[in-house]
Amino acid sequence: MLGWAGDLFAGCQAKAASLYIHVPFCFHKCHYCDFYSIVDTRDRQDAFTQRLVRELRALAPFAQRPLETIFVGGGTPSLLRVDLWREVLRVLAGEFDLSLMHDPSQGEFTVECNPETLTSELLDTLRAGGVSRVSIGAQSFHAQHLKTLERWHDPANVAKAVALARAAGIHRQSLDLIYAIPGQSIAELDADLDAALALETEHLSAYTLTYEPNTAMTARLKKGEFRKADEDLEADMFEHVLSRLRAAGLDRYEVSNFARPGAECRHNLAYWRQRNWLAAGPSASGHIDGHRWKNLPRLDDYLSRDRDGFAAITDHETPDPKRNLGEWIWTALRTREGLDAASVFARTEALSDAGIIAPRLRACIQRHRDARNLYDPSSDTPERIRLTDQGFLIADRIAVDFLHALD
Repeated sequence: MLGWAGDLFAGCQAKAASLYIHVPFCFHKCHYCDFYSIVDTRDRQDAFTQRLVRELRALAPFAQRPLETIFVGGGTPSLLRVDLWREVLRVLAGEFDLSLMHDPSQGEFTVECNPETLTSELLDTLRAGGVSRVSIGAQSFHAQHLKTLERWHDPANVAKAVALARAAGIHRQSLDLIYAIPGQSIAELDADLDAALALETEHLSAYTLTYEPNTAMTARLKKGEFRKADEDLEADMFEHVLSRLRAAGLDRYEVSNFARPGAECRHNLAYWRQRNWLAAGPSASGHIDGHRWKNLPRLDDYLSRDRDGFAAITDHETPDPKRNLGEWIWTALRTREGLDAASVFARTEALSDAGIIAPRLRACIQRHRDARNLYDPSSDTPERIRLTDQGFLIADRIAVDFLHALD
């Protein structure tokens, strides 16, 4: 059922401290990617930017002042023309309070970048607009594995992109890696980690290759063009990534995310802590006061559907205490912070069937406390459940156990 973003804000009391912006343009669709992106043959960057700034102006009254985090993802945000970036940044500065963004110790403004599309002019423009952090998609430093992923960039350009960012004064950089690529060995993964660590970035996201429905990668797998990595090899790679990065001073703070102390991605932490965030651009997802929604994903729909600047939305979920509790449990268990049992039971009291649910949750917590290879007894309080390294291997399975307790 379709609706409008403006309608769901009417009854919301809180304002959002974070903003996500989705730029859908790519020069090539990577085969593993299930995010909304297009190779735009009709040159609609101008039309998109005009529509985006209308949406940003409509959303601004529902943003906290000052904003704490902004994240621009895609697609390939760095593919947007520099003059259009200047317009977006001008509107952001005029409509939102970006005062924290110019102090990296207080605010965080991240833009995802492809190493092939970064230029000094673009980075200087981003930095002048308050961007303090770039996330660069390396994925692998081996050309043959990039080809398997249908990821088109020269591995050598990753180092050049990092250097350009630093020269522009953007001193926070993150790299993305993918592992368990068909045909990849532990030695090749180790070489990728060597290359990433040599760049001395403060943050690294290392994702196991997943085969999402309706992606070219999954279609090729079904055709037998390659075989998935063996599960044992995938687990060995998962542990190897942790060992190498931890030894280099980047510790895991979420299943797939590693950072030096204090360099965690604050915007992603807002997601995992179930904070409020606004969403702009086609397919962008938002959350405020328990409402979840997604802007319509097609660019044509985004451009043509406009009510006072607000986007048409789909997949709107109204506040539901049990669903919200389950989502919070799921994301908390995936983080180094873990799950605070006292908070779980405080939230459970709001449920109509709390008398049934609470004993089930206590039993679930006890099961995982008894499994010492999964539960970290060194937690700062016995009321906090943090997974061990072995527990993170099956974090989703453990989370499902908790969700069954809510049924």
